[in-house]
Amino acid sequence: MRCPFCGSADSRVIDTRTSGERIRRRRECSTCEKRFTTYERVVLSNPMVVKRDGRREEFDPEKLALGVRKACAKRPVSMEDLERLVDQVESDVQHMGKAEVPSYVVGDLVMERLRELDELAYILFASVYLPLTDLESMKEEVDRLLARRGKS
Repeated sequence: MRCPFCGSADSRVIDTRTSGERIRRRRECSTCEKRFTTYERVVLSNPMVVKRDGRREEFDPEKLALGVRKACAKRPVSMEDLERLVDQVESDVQHMGKAEVPSYVVGDLVMERLRELDELAYILFASVYLPLTDLESMKEEVDRLLARRGKS
């Protein structure tokens, strides 16, 4: 593992912790003696995501995390919650056991979890993901969310 500070390939593991499907390792560089953290996760073969226009690309949890981070920007959502959401969606997609998954399935999984995590982040994500093309369609989605909250 290369040190992000000096580039040396000589580092040692100080602490290892398991968190769900991830392994967190605290490391110390033997050259500059600075500490840094690495994360490892088991990667099964990722399915292909079939986009609305028919294109296919490999499921990328980093791309998913970027989209969720954008929706949660300036919201009181911790990075741990965001990572957990991405991990859960990735796990759900892999447990489907399919070689190809439609993009709307991934989007629905994200929206389901975002709705529970932060309602405003859900609306921000929905404004990009769903065909909310005008204020009326946005209002209808907010009304659905409020109706759901009233039933709980």
